[in-house]
Amino acid sequence: MTETQLAVFKGKKIRRYWDDDNEKWYFSVVDVVDILTGSPNPRSYWKVLKNRLKKEGSEVVTKCNHLKMQAADGKFYQTDAADTEVMFRIIQTIPSPNAEPFKLWLARVGYERVEEAEDPEIAMDRAMQMYIKKGYSPDWVNMRLKSLEVRKALTDEWRRRGITEKDEFATLTDDITFAWAGLTTKQYKKHKELKKANLRDNMTNLELVLNMLAEASTTEISEVKKPDTFHENRKVAREGGGVARKARKEIEARTGRKVVSKDNYLTPPQNIKKLGKK
Repeated sequence: MTETQLAVFKGKKIRRYWDDDNEKWYFSVVDVVDILTGSPNPRSYWKVLKNRLKKEGSEVVTKCNHLKMQAADGKFYQTDAADTEVMFRIIQTIPSPNAEPFKLWLARVGYERVEEAEDPEIAMDRAMQMYIKKGYSPDWVNMRLKSLEVRKALTDEWRRRGITEKDEFATLTDDITFAWAGLTTKQYKKHKELKKANLRDNMTNLELVLNMLAEASTTEISEVKKPDTFHENRKVAREGGGVARKARKEIEARTGRKVVSKDNYLTPPQNIKKLGKK
């Protein structure tokens, strides 16, 4: 599992990427160079520095990874990224008054995820506080955190069945979503008028429950059928989504309301209560 997030140092955003396999954060080198140098063109600064380090025979450059990270235009591009250890070595080559406070910040941020791996309750508490600060209700947050547990169980099951590529995970997720909601993930986000926002973070309680049912059902079916090809995993994903589709149709038949809604957490509270209403 990989996860991309933004970290903030003194108001400046730093793109970072968590690698579950290696249990490391990788930070965007250009973003760090920008903070340390204040250069109007941090990419050029890093290019010059990188060439100098190469000529000096430094291993720092070869230890940088090329990872896709989201740029200001919303698109993903390959960019140099370094783990905490390598980033410390890069910082040492850049004269900056921010170097020491940044090292302390980097050590703390890099260690947070290790703490969370050792004690998952820490991660849950941090996530809870983050959502509440954004204006979510505690009840919604509890449900959202449960959905993360359900999702993790599903992705772990997919890995056991040989699913490793990011595109494969995305396709299987689309299969589940389309099976229960009648929309692909992209279509669902467009329906809610979302751009960069996370779809699940903008689901109503009912949508979130049905999405969890779809993913939990997929996990259960997969554990029994043990699919060993991507094609078979797609069939199981559709079956799992189909379980939630039946529940959705039953709810719609009894209430006369559409479950798949335009509502999201940015919608005024009086409208959020009207779950499922278009």
